[in-house]
Amino acid sequence: MIPEFKYHPDPLGTGAFQQGEARKCDCCGKQTEIWYEQPFYCEQDVECLCPQCIADGSAAERFGGEFQDSASVGEVSDEAKLDELIHRTPGYIGWQQEYWYAHCDDFCEFVGYVGWKELAEMGIDGEIEQSYDKDINIFDLEDVKNDMTDGGGMQGYLFRCLHCGRHFLYVDCD
Repeated sequence: MIPEFKYHPDPLGTGAFQQGEARKCDCCGKQTEIWYEQPFYCEQDVECLCPQCIADGSAAERFGGEFQDSASVGEVSDEAKLDELIHRTPGYIGWQQEYWYAHCDDFCEFVGYVGWKELAEMGIDGEIEQSYDKDINIFDLEDVKNDMTDGGGMQGYLFRCLHCGRHFLYVDCD
Protein backbone atom coordinates (compact mmCIF):
# COMPACT_ATOMS: atom_id res chain seq x y z
CA MET A 1 0.00 0.00 0.00
CA ILE A 2 1.21 3.50 -0.84
CA PRO A 3 1.04 6.28 1.76
CA GLU A 4 -0.91 9.42 0.87
CA PHE A 5 1.11 12.18 -0.73
CA LYS A 6 -0.60 15.56 -0.49
CA TYR A 7 1.20 17.07 -3.49
CA HIS A 8 1.37 13.94 -5.65
CA PRO A 9 -1.86 12.01 -5.03
CA ASP A 10 -1.50 9.37 -7.77
CA PRO A 11 2.20 8.46 -7.96
CA LEU A 12 1.46 5.04 -9.47
CA GLY A 13 -0.74 6.57 -12.15
CA THR A 14 1.85 9.21 -13.05
CA GLY A 15 4.64 6.65 -13.15
CA ALA A 16 6.56 8.13 -10.20
CA PHE A 17 6.50 4.67 -8.65
CA GLN A 18 7.29 1.47 -10.46
CA GLN A 19 5.66 -1.82 -9.53
CA GLY A 20 6.91 -5.37 -10.04
CA GLU A 21 9.19 -8.01 -8.62
CA ALA A 22 10.39 -7.09 -5.13
CA ARG A 23 13.50 -4.95 -4.82
CA LYS A 24 15.48 -3.82 -1.80
CA CYS A 25 14.95 -0.23 -0.62
CA ASP A 26 18.29 1.58 -0.40
CA CYS A 27 17.09 3.46 2.69
CA CYS A 28 15.43 0.93 5.02
CA GLY A 29 16.74 -2.30 3.45
CA LYS A 30 13.28 -3.87 3.26
CA GLN A 31 11.91 -5.60 0.17
CA THR A 32 9.26 -3.63 -1.72
CA GLU A 33 7.14 -4.40 -4.78
CA ILE A 34 6.54 -0.67 -5.31
CA TRP A 35 9.56 1.60 -5.62
CA TYR A 36 10.73 5.04 -6.63
CA GLU A 37 13.75 5.57 -8.84
CA GLN A 38 14.01 9.26 -9.72
CA PRO A 39 14.31 12.23 -9.54
CA PHE A 40 16.13 12.26 -6.23
CA TYR A 41 18.86 14.86 -5.92
CA CYS A 42 21.66 13.68 -3.63
CA GLU A 43 25.35 12.84 -3.77
CA GLN A 44 24.89 9.08 -3.35
CA ASP A 45 23.79 6.69 -6.09
CA VAL A 46 20.30 5.75 -4.87
CA GLU A 47 18.50 3.30 -7.13
CA CYS A 48 15.43 2.22 -5.16
CA LEU A 49 13.31 3.86 -2.47
CA CYS A 50 10.13 2.46 -0.97
CA PRO A 51 7.08 4.73 -0.66
CA GLN A 52 7.23 4.69 3.15
CA CYS A 53 10.82 6.00 3.28
CA ILE A 54 9.77 8.91 1.09
CA ALA A 55 6.56 9.66 3.02
CA ASP A 56 8.19 9.66 6.46
CA GLY A 57 11.19 11.72 5.28
CA SER A 58 13.78 9.08 6.19
CA ALA A 59 15.13 8.82 2.61
CA ALA A 60 15.74 12.57 2.33
CA GLU A 61 17.29 12.65 5.80
CA ARG A 62 19.52 9.59 5.36
CA PHE A 63 20.89 10.64 1.97
CA GLY A 64 20.71 14.42 2.39
CA GLY A 65 18.56 14.58 -0.72
CA GLU A 66 15.58 16.37 -2.24
CA PHE A 67 12.83 15.11 -4.53
CA GLN A 68 12.30 18.59 -5.98
CA ASP A 69 14.81 21.40 -6.40
CA SER A 70 13.83 23.98 -3.79
CA ALA A 71 14.84 26.79 -6.17
CA SER A 72 12.35 25.60 -8.83
CA VAL A 73 9.08 25.97 -6.96
CA GLY A 74 6.36 28.59 -6.56
CA GLU A 75 6.25 30.75 -3.44
CA VAL A 76 4.53 29.77 -0.19
CA SER A 77 4.79 31.45 3.20
CA ASP A 78 4.96 28.27 5.31
CA GLU A 79 8.40 26.59 5.37
CA ALA A 80 6.76 23.33 6.54
CA LYS A 81 4.99 23.08 3.16
CA LEU A 82 8.30 23.47 1.33
CA ASP A 83 9.83 20.81 3.57
CA GLU A 84 6.99 18.40 2.79
CA LEU A 85 7.31 19.00 -0.95
CA ILE A 86 11.06 18.60 -1.29
CA HIS A 87 11.68 15.97 1.40
CA ARG A 88 8.50 13.84 1.53
CA THR A 89 6.85 14.05 -1.90
CA PRO A 90 7.82 11.95 -4.93
CA GLY A 91 8.81 14.16 -7.83
CA TYR A 92 8.04 13.94 -11.52
CA ILE A 93 10.43 13.54 -14.43
CA GLY A 94 10.84 16.52 -16.75
CA TRP A 95 12.95 17.08 -19.82
CA GLN A 96 15.02 19.88 -18.31
CA GLN A 97 14.40 21.33 -14.86
CA GLU A 98 11.15 20.39 -13.13
CA TYR A 99 9.08 23.24 -11.66
CA TRP A 100 6.37 22.84 -9.00
CA TYR A 101 3.47 25.32 -9.02
CA ALA A 102 2.08 27.02 -5.93
CA HIS A 103 -1.28 28.78 -5.60
CA CYS A 104 -3.43 29.96 -2.68
CA ASP A 105 -0.25 29.98 -0.53
CA ASP A 106 0.25 26.22 -0.91
CA PHE A 107 1.86 23.92 -3.43
CA CYS A 108 -0.40 22.44 -6.06
CA GLU A 109 -0.85 18.73 -6.60
CA PHE A 110 0.84 17.16 -9.60
CA VAL A 111 -1.91 15.69 -11.80
CA GLY A 112 0.22 14.24 -14.58
CA TYR A 113 1.78 14.52 -18.00
CA VAL A 114 -0.28 16.12 -20.77
CA GLY A 115 -0.32 17.44 -24.28
CA TRP A 116 -2.70 20.15 -25.50
CA LYS A 117 -5.03 17.43 -26.80
CA GLU A 118 -5.46 16.01 -23.28
CA LEU A 119 -6.19 19.47 -21.85
CA ALA A 120 -8.90 19.96 -24.48
CA GLU A 121 -10.37 16.50 -23.76
CA MET A 122 -10.54 17.39 -20.04
CA GLY A 123 -12.28 20.64 -20.96
CA ILE A 124 -9.66 22.78 -19.20
CA ASP A 125 -7.83 24.20 -22.22
CA GLY A 126 -9.61 27.57 -21.78
CA GLU A 127 -8.69 27.63 -18.09
CA ILE A 128 -5.06 26.89 -18.97
CA GLU A 129 -5.07 29.71 -21.53
CA GLN A 130 -6.08 32.09 -18.71
CA SER A 131 -3.61 30.76 -16.11
CA TYR A 132 -0.67 30.24 -18.49
CA ASP A 133 2.43 32.04 -17.24
CA LYS A 134 4.98 32.72 -19.99
CA ASP A 135 7.50 33.99 -17.43
CA ILE A 136 7.65 30.50 -15.90
CA ASN A 137 7.21 28.53 -19.12
CA ILE A 138 9.20 30.75 -21.58
CA PHE A 139 7.22 29.39 -24.56
CA ASP A 140 4.53 31.35 -26.39
CA LEU A 141 1.08 29.94 -25.71
CA GLU A 142 0.39 29.48 -29.44
CA ASP A 143 3.50 27.31 -29.76
CA VAL A 144 2.36 25.27 -26.78
CA LYS A 145 -1.11 24.81 -28.27
CA ASN A 146 0.37 23.68 -31.60
CA ASP A 147 3.41 21.66 -30.49
CA MET A 148 2.86 20.22 -27.00
CA THR A 149 2.08 16.49 -27.05
CA ASP A 150 2.11 13.99 -24.23
CA GLY A 151 5.36 12.07 -24.60
CA GLY A 152 6.59 14.42 -27.33
CA GLY A 153 9.50 16.83 -27.60
CA MET A 154 7.43 19.55 -25.91
CA GLN A 155 5.87 18.08 -22.78
CA GLY A 156 3.21 19.48 -20.46
CA TYR A 157 2.98 18.91 -16.70
CA LEU A 158 -0.43 19.58 -15.17
CA PHE A 159 -0.99 20.89 -11.64
CA ARG A 160 -4.17 21.61 -9.67
CA CYS A 161 -4.56 23.96 -6.71
CA LEU A 162 -5.59 22.07 -3.59
CA HIS A 163 -7.73 24.96 -2.38
CA CYS A 164 -9.50 26.58 -5.34
CA GLY A 165 -9.15 23.77 -7.91
CA ARG A 166 -7.57 25.97 -10.57
CA HIS A 167 -5.25 24.21 -13.05
CA PHE A 168 -1.75 25.28 -14.06
CA LEU A 169 0.57 24.07 -16.78
CA TYR A 170 4.33 23.82 -16.80
CA VAL A 171 6.00 23.11 -20.15
CA ASP A 172 9.50 22.14 -21.19
CA CYS A 173 11.29 20.65 -24.20
CA ASP A 174 13.85 17.99 -24.85
